[in-house]
Amino acid sequence: MKRLTKISAFILMAALLMSGCSKTVKVMANDDAALNSVDSYYTKEVREYTDEGMIEEPKATYTSDDGLCVIKVMPSYYDITLDYENGDRASVGKAYGTLIREKIPEYTTEMEPYIFENIRCAYNGEFDPEAVQKRSETLFSSMRPEYQEELAAYAEAISNDVHGIKEDKVLSYEEAILMQMIPDALRPTCCSALSLWGSKTETGDRISLRNLEWNLGSENQMGLINAVTHMKNGSRSLTAISVLGLLDIISGINDDGVFAAILDVGSVQAAPYIYEGKKCYTMELRFALEEYSTARELGEFMIAESGDFTWCNNIFITDKNDSFCAENCVSQVAETGKGKSVLRDNNTPLLDGLTWDNPDSLCIVNSFASEGNQDGFTGVRSNIVRFAKYNEWVKALDKFSPKDVKDLITQEVVDQYAVSNCHSGGSAQLILVDYHEGTVQVAFTGSEGVVDKPDFIEVEKFGT
Repeated sequence: MKRLTKISAFILMAALLMSGCSKTVKVMANDDAALNSVDSYYTKEVREYTDEGMIEEPKATYTSDDGLCVIKVMPSYYDITLDYENGDRASVGKAYGTLIREKIPEYTTEMEPYIFENIRCAYNGEFDPEAVQKRSETLFSSMRPEYQEELAAYAEAISNDVHGIKEDKVLSYEEAILMQMIPDALRPTCCSALSLWGSKTETGDRISLRNLEWNLGSENQMGLINAVTHMKNGSRSLTAISVLGLLDIISGINDDGVFAAILDVGSVQAAPYIYEGKKCYTMELRFALEEYSTARELGEFMIAESGDFTWCNNIFITDKNDSFCAENCVSQVAETGKGKSVLRDNNTPLLDGLTWDNPDSLCIVNSFASEGNQDGFTGVRSNIVRFAKYNEWVKALDKFSPKDVKDLITQEVVDQYAVSNCHSGGSAQLILVDYHEGTVQVAFTGSEGVVDKPDFIEVEKFGT
């Protein structure tokens, strides 16, 4: 009852503060801060979005000598095609690494410092390169052989035979491998997701939104290397939405329209971080997108594998028929009895005191939410407030179109510090999947940082 009272009180406070006529918010910035009043968390910028996404044209196109890799330089992102139908995994990896090194040489000077920023964050500022390398090598050895072959060939090609974990603005083989497992070995920041369907959409078809909040780098390095990677492989084809040079899955959709995206959770039970004998969940998610044609199959697979992951995590999973959150609980937490793996849908009972008032919808933040699971809401204002905001926003409109979903997620002023934003200064990509039209649109954060009303660009069509 004590935990119930805490959660309910915080959600009630957030809902009341958001629903006032003045549309002002008062929340605590941290546990020790006083309540800070802000003018309004709603942006005054006017942007007339449409249901459709913008179409960009390439400024340049690079093709590897063997044709296995094509990189189109778009105004807002890199559009990459990797051809596994005409080359094996190692050949594709080599083509990709070579083409980046030869045609986009500035990539290494942008990516290498970013890797070390993440390493310092993971190790609280101090780290031993040998310990970092051991962690990377151990997780790499757990990957499926075909991915090891691909990543090794990619790393060899892009590093040009440079080795070692050393901060020198040169991307080494070991650093090129490590960058493929940041969520598994080092961890990102926070994210959120929302799916609407049936009575909550104008067409009845599903609309899914994924807000990727990521470490953009001290100089917004990630804004320079946004990427959409089309992995062409027959019935196992998929498209990954992340950054240039990554071959794991941060967000992705396969040819069957199964969309999946990772959200960090971690352990609130002070469970130890264990990587020996563990798997990279971002690479297992890639396998699942290649292997399964429905959201339910993919979700059940990830749940079955979840004990062997390094961190507790949520996976947002949708297709035209279903929406799920795979609440993946690692074995060291499950063994304490304080967490469990659950494939949550809109009918799953929620944690005591957690309220979601909207039919035909599913919301995810950086905590498990199913009844009796590890509680990452109590005392965590960012999760409480964001969940409550989404609840109020979805409740405020009877039926949503893609345009309405864009308006929903971009209504806040980004540059705020007194409130917990859904669209925040860490939002790297806003991904909208429209199952009525079979399209994927992305609002990429560029080198200038997050803006209140970004462009949504169509990057993929599926199901055709």
